[in-house]
Amino acid sequence: MTNAEGQPIPVIIDCDTGVDDALALLFAVRHPGLDLRAVTCVAGNTDVDGVVRNTLTVLEQAGAPDIPVARGAALPLIEPARSARHVHGEDGMGDIGLPAPTRAPADVDAVTLLRREILASPRPVTLIPTAPLTNIALLLRTHPEVTRNIERIVFMGGAVATGNATPVAEFNVWHDPEAAAIALTAGVPITMYGLDVFQRVVVPGADVRRLRASTEPGARLAGDLLSHRPATPDVAADSEAGGIGDAGAVCTVVDPAGITTRLLPVEVSLAPGPTRGQTIVDRRPRPGESEIHTGVREQALVDVALDVDVARFVKLYLTTVEG
Repeated sequence: MTNAEGQPIPVIIDCDTGVDDALALLFAVRHPGLDLRAVTCVAGNTDVDGVVRNTLTVLEQAGAPDIPVARGAALPLIEPARSARHVHGEDGMGDIGLPAPTRAPADVDAVTLLRREILASPRPVTLIPTAPLTNIALLLRTHPEVTRNIERIVFMGGAVATGNATPVAEFNVWHDPEAAAIALTAGVPITMYGLDVFQRVVVPGADVRRLRASTEPGARLAGDLLSHRPATPDVAADSEAGGIGDAGAVCTVVDPAGITTRLLPVEVSLAPGPTRGQTIVDRRPRPGESEIHTGVREQALVDVALDVDVARFVKLYLTTVEG
């Protein structure tokens, strides 16, 4: 997929690398239809310094060009930082023993780098946040002029049905609900690649084993990471199968026809208590009692991913990463 002029799509990934953020980076640097202009880092799966280290290591292992990487927010806007080391390992990368990077991060912070790269791009940029949206919220509040050169935001986060951080909230939105609310209401076209599709794109065990046996470092790393991301029990019984996770959001930018979306009102619950961080997606065909009696409240319209062509995205991921 390229844009209308046949040129690669300029993208910036904002991540909390993370096993599946690493899978997303491997895909992004290897797909010819994407021009990865920068990567920004935020606390989430692990602390922000660990995220920077992991990101630099992955780009190095992938043989990526010298893409600028910047350190961003160490904490959510209001909440304390709450890592996911129980999922991603102590180092955030499955504790698979990756070397320290030889590359260094940029000498500017994430918001500065985001502003610079968005405004410098000759074509509007697609932002792909695969992490809590803290950096994106800070950018949009500090430099609202960037919206004129943002094509859209395709973010991994939220859930229509079931959460994972809580019964109703997905981790990235739950980690910083205020930031998600700011991003959703910024007036930029936005696609929500949530848990409903995120959990379904699983690479079969035979393909994972092939990747792990590869002599090419990037493909081998993809296999090692996939083997650390067990498929959900209802999707695959194969113990070596692994979900591509965040990489599905990047696949969506390359191949938007691979997901089925509907433009729906979405609101982030900011109330304390059991619904905090929930993405409330209104799928009702007509106004309800609340609207009839108290009037319609304005809510952001979001392209919500409701279905995904699993085989199509698995094939796209494998052919890209294996080159």
